[in-house]
Amino acid sequence: MASTPTINIGISEAQRNEIAEGLSRLLADTYVLYGKTHGFHWNVTGPMFNTLHLMFMGQYTELWNALDVIAERIRALGVVAPHGGSTLAGLASIKEADQQPAALDMVRELVAGHEAVARTARSVFPLAEAASDEPTADLLTQRLQIHEKTAWMLRSLLEE
Repeated sequence: MASTPTINIGISEAQRNEIAEGLSRLLADTYVLYGKTHGFHWNVTGPMFNTLHLMFMGQYTELWNALDVIAERIRALGVVAPHGGSTLAGLASIKEADQQPAALDMVRELVAGHEAVARTARSVFPLAEAASDEPTADLLTQRLQIHEKTAWMLRSLLEE
């Protein structure tokens, strides 16, 4: 039986592991933010119900799709992607919602969540750049654009 070939993509094993560790934190933050956003979609009430319900649906759908992209990049680097709610919650910088906030408090929590994911994505850039890992840098750029824009749109709802 043939053995699995060694990964030789021009990035050392140590660098691949370090980048994958950072991407695992990004995956975890995205997963927790996905769960929070989906839960808020289900439970939002009040005069802004329809607007927020639809907005949150678009956001959780985008986050759900991002999970696969991030996990597949981790796998392409030759590392097992973390999975399971407790594992991902343990890696995340975002805490799961432990109560049912009012609609505008949901928006505030989601602003903070998107900003946290942006910080996590930004923290992986030096690792990707040091390894000349352009695919990871591209993924990070895309995630940053989405999270920064989403945070701005949510913050706009809080302005008077």
